[in-house]
Amino acid sequence: MYSIGVDFHKAYSHMTVMDAQGQVVKVGKVSNTFEAVHAFVAPYRDDAQAVLEATRNWTVMYDMLERELRAVYLAHPLKVRAIAEARIKTDRIDSKILAHLLRCDLLPTAYVRPREQRVSQQILRQRMFLVRVRTMVKNRIHVLIDRQLDVREVATQFSDLFGSAGLAWLRTVGLADIERQLLNAELALFEAVQERIAESDGLVRNLAAGDPRVRWVRTIPGFGRFFAVLVVHEIGTIRRFATPEKLSAYAGLVPSVHASGGKVFHGRLTKQGNKWLRWAVVEAVRPAVTTDPDLRGGTTSACASERDRIPRRWRRRGAYCSSPIGSSARSARTGSLDP
Repeated sequence: MYSIGVDFHKAYSHMTVMDAQGQVVKVGKVSNTFEAVHAFVAPYRDDAQAVLEATRNWTVMYDMLERELRAVYLAHPLKVRAIAEARIKTDRIDSKILAHLLRCDLLPTAYVRPREQRVSQQILRQRMFLVRVRTMVKNRIHVLIDRQLDVREVATQFSDLFGSAGLAWLRTVGLADIERQLLNAELALFEAVQERIAESDGLVRNLAAGDPRVRWVRTIPGFGRFFAVLVVHEIGTIRRFATPEKLSAYAGLVPSVHASGGKVFHGRLTKQGNKWLRWAVVEAVRPAVTTDPDLRGGTTSACASERDRIPRRWRRRGAYCSSPIGSSARSARTGSLDP
C-alpha cells in the first residue's frame, strides 16, 4: 500500500508518496484545488492512504482526499512533533515524515468529526465570537461614559446600562459633539451585534430542539441551553472516551503533574485539549455554585480544609484548592463571557 504525506498550506500543499518499503515514489507541490489533487493521487487511489496534520482549515484538504482515497487520517501536531521533530524543517521533509509515520503505523491520530458536527461547531463558535465582540463594545462605551465627569454618576444609577432604560439614556445623554458622535457609532455597532446574536440564538435553539443529550446536560447545575448545546457538540460521540478521566483530560481540566525521585507535585490545569469545552465547564462553575447550596457549601469547606494543610509559601500562588469545584471556580474568576 502507498502512504501519502500531505503538508497542507493555505494555497498549496506538499505531497510525498511512499511505497510499502519506504521508498519515495513521487514528490510534488500541489495546488489546493480538487483537479490538482485528483491528478496527483489518481495513479495510487486504489491502493493508498493519506495523512495530514490538524492545522488551520484542514477540512478543505481532508474532504478532497476522502473523495479520492480509501483511507485518510488526521495527525495530532503536538504528538507528531514529539515523535519526529527534525532540526531541519521544510515542507518536503514534513510531508515525508508524515508518510513514514503512516507507513510504519506510528501515527498519533486526532479525532475527525462528521461534516454535520463541524457545521454545528461553526454555529456555536460564531455565537461565542459575537458575544466577545459585544463585550468589547460594552467596555468601550463604559470607558467613554466614565470620562464624562458630569454624567458618569448618573450612569451608575442604572442596574444594567444596556437594558432598555439604560440604552434610552445613552441615546439622549448630552455630550460634546465629538463624544456624541463616538457614542452613536458604538451604539450602532452594539445594536448590529445584538441582531446577529439574536439570529445565532435561533440556530442554537434549532440544535437543542429534540436532542435528549442537551436535556440531560441541562440537569447539571450551572448549565443553561447554550452551554449544554456547546458541551454536547464539542464532545461529539461520548463513547470515544473509555473513561471519565479521559474526557477530563480531553477538556484540559486535569492538573499538570511533575513526578521525580518519589515525589509528586500537582500544578495548575494543563489547558491542553478542547479549549471551548474547557471554557464552558469553567464558566458554568459560577452560576452552579451561586444557585446550588450543596455545591456552595462543599466548595467553601473543601478549600478551607485544604488550605490549612498547604505550606504558607504555596498559598500565595493560589494553589490551595485542588477539588474540581474549587479549582474551576478559581479559574472562572480570571475572565468571563456572557453565556
